Amino acid sequence: MFSKIYLQKIYALFKKELFSYFNSPIAYIFIAVFLIVGNWLFFNSFFVIGQANMRNYFILLPWIFLFLTPAITMRGWAEEKRSGTIEFLLTLPITDWQAVLGKFLAALAFLVVALVLTATLPVTVSYLGAVDVGPIIGSYLGAVLMGAAYLALGLFISSLTKNQIIAFIAAVAACFLFFFIGNDFVIMTAPRVLAPLLQWLGLGAHFDNIARGVIDTKDIIYYLSFIWLWLWLNKEIIALRR
Repeated sequence: MFSKIYLQKIYALFKKELFSYFNSPIAYIFIAVFLIVGNWLFFNSFFVIGQANMRNYFILLPWIFLFLTPAITMRGWAEEKRSGTIEFLLTLPITDWQAVLGKFLAALAFLVVALVLTATLPVTVSYLGAVDVGPIIGSYLGAVLMGAAYLALGLFISSLTKNQIIAFIAAVAACFLFFFIGNDFVIMTAPRVLAPLLQWLGLGAHFDNIARGVIDTKDIIYYLSFIWLWLWLNKEIIALRR
């Protein structure tokens, strides 16, 4: 399955999609807003708390991702369907999996670039006091996994419509549902028999575990399974179109 030619086709589509992000001024606006909002919210409380850690930033990050990732994925398939270029894409000698993975990896690379640009935050915090590096590394890993989960879900939703606005709003709602479903408030108000299931399904609960610096295999498996599920459903939708 993963022969050299197979991977080359994924890479070709990945490169095309990634360049399409940066060829648009909207991408730079998204990154600028992400950095400005994240930095402002973090430093707004950082000096009040008076502790050299980034815990508050990574508490805010999943909520920022709720809007950033749907903004990245809303045009993924919806724009292809609206403009009619999806018909050309699906006539190329590529499989449905290659098309889906190419778009997903490009969206993930764009998100990683945005995260890399936040590296000034831990550097700044380290100058202001002693920093525990473990939770920061764990939080960035959790951020990449959570972002990838949001992106997989957002791309699936984008494949269901040709309207980017609908894709954006639906993705925000779906990501919020999966993030909030494991919240303590939901678990406390839900029937006791459902509490363990809701906690396991919630994206936020697994992110909190990793953000504390605890890299548990079950959290990694959960995120990888979540990503695979929505990418597979995306592939099935594209197969129906073909």
